[in-house]
Amino acid sequence: MELSHIDLAQAAAADALIINDLVLAGCLAAAAAGDTSALYDLGVVYSTGSHGVACDLVEAHKWFNLAAARGHEEAHWCRADISDEMSARDIAEAQRRARQWLAEGHLRAA
Repeated sequence: MELSHIDLAQAAAADALIINDLVLAGCLAAAAAGDTSALYDLGVVYSTGSHGVACDLVEAHKWFNLAAARGHEEAHWCRADISDEMSARDIAEAQRRARQWLAEGHLRAA
């Protein structure tokens, strides 16, 4: 049986989605384990819309804020940079989400 170009393209797209899901899941697990770089990386993913994730500045701010609170210097700059593109309401929502994530006990000591 010969696969068409469309079948191959669909298979490649499905593989890319699986890889993106694995990358994101790994990053979330590392962040929960206290990996400050993973917190920052999640901010990058959401601020750029990479790895199959839609660009979401509220989520990006949340992750950059969590990383910055743990001393990640670049996260401070990235958080400030995207804050310029956000409303005060969006920033407040991002901060609420960060507090909620911490309150739910997702972050364990590194």
